[in-house]
Amino acid sequence: MTFFHRHRWLAPWGLLTPGMTWLVIFFVVPLGFLAYQSLQSGIFPSYEFTWEFSNYREALSDNREQLVRSFWYAGIATVLALAFSYPLAYWIAFRAGKWKNVFLVLVVAPFFVTYLIRTIAWQTILSDDGTVVGVLRTVGLLADDGRLLATSTAVVAGITYNYLPFAILPIYVSLEQIDRRLVEAAEDLYASPRRAFLRVTLPLSLPGVFAATVLTFIPSAGDFINAELLGGPNQAMIGNVIQSKFLALIDYPSAAALSFVLMAIIVVMIAIYARIVGSERLG
Repeated sequence: MTFFHRHRWLAPWGLLTPGMTWLVIFFVVPLGFLAYQSLQSGIFPSYEFTWEFSNYREALSDNREQLVRSFWYAGIATVLALAFSYPLAYWIAFRAGKWKNVFLVLVVAPFFVTYLIRTIAWQTILSDDGTVVGVLRTVGLLADDGRLLATSTAVVAGITYNYLPFAILPIYVSLEQIDRRLVEAAEDLYASPRRAFLRVTLPLSLPGVFAATVLTFIPSAGDFINAELLGGPNQAMIGNVIQSKFLALIDYPSAAALSFVLMAIIVVMIAIYARIVGSERLG
């Protein structure tokens, strides 16, 4: 009898080892070092570990406006992404037929272009002499001297567009797994299409909606590219502050503390959201 036959209990751990090793090296260790940095004090390059918890207090008090703005933009972008993605995912899952794979490829096609290039493209689309601004001025929705760039609208639009596939795909997967016979049974019991959707399809697709919300909200809250390229000083998000502290001001302790504050708030918000929607029942 070989070693592996005598120690079959080791097989699951053997399968987990590569992934756990990767997670420890590239997530746990950097996160621990970031926590260590957040409790340092001093001036670059002479930082000392002094249990400087005041870094966290200052991170909250000095950047409250950017924190609130980041979560506000992320919340709006998430709601818009869900509003756009659910009908599209529903149509692909239930109506696309043999063209289903083609539309799925179109959904993920933007990922073939880098995030930065996609955002720069939005700069061109929303430019002051672009078609979009010209049309809005013509129909009277924008003043003659009005603009879209360097506004909250441009930043939210960019965030929504860039993270839209992260909302479409999980919702599509959830809808695709629904047993069509359940919908047919509801209709056989004289439920209208609207009632069948509200009582059968929508509840069964909630796991996808929950995943789409998390996958969209979390990166949106920490985004800084859209605010940098599509916004102005009044649209700066918390990601822009962290980037500036790390790369421009070389204030590593404050940047690290602010990063942990952002992560902590996101974790709390997601936990509250999961509690409200009852994620323990989504599976």
